[in-house]
Amino acid sequence: MLIGELSRRTRVNAHQLRYYEAQGLLEPGRGANGYREYGSDAVMTVTQIRKLLDAGLSTEEIAVLLPCASGEAPELEPCPDLLDMLRARLRGLDDHIDMLVRTRRTLREYIEVTERRESPYAEECDAADASGGATAA
Repeated sequence: MLIGELSRRTRVNAHQLRYYEAQGLLEPGRGANGYREYGSDAVMTVTQIRKLLDAGLSTEEIAVLLPCASGEAPELEPCPDLLDMLRARLRGLDDHIDMLVRTRRTLREYIEVTERRESPYAEECDAADASGGATAA
């Protein structure tokens, strides 16, 4: 099948399919006319790629995982280094989540402290509001 058909069947834009090819994730043949020709297994491969991308994996990580993948889910066979890579990715996500939680907590504290303080400029702000934005000199 040509790239347009693969795009229609997988609902993935042709430029994304070419990107997957450039990343070594898809390997189409070439017809006599130079057009990309994909086998029937390409639909499954693209489905697997999309689901692994949804899991937050990079195309470099997916390139390592694809030979170990089967089915649409995909199911992963315990290939060498596969679990180490997935665990490292999960640790990275956990570290990022922890950092975001700390950042959110700090930002909330700034908001709470700021809301409790009375502004020394409150009278000036009230006067500006009453006069339509002009302040007395």
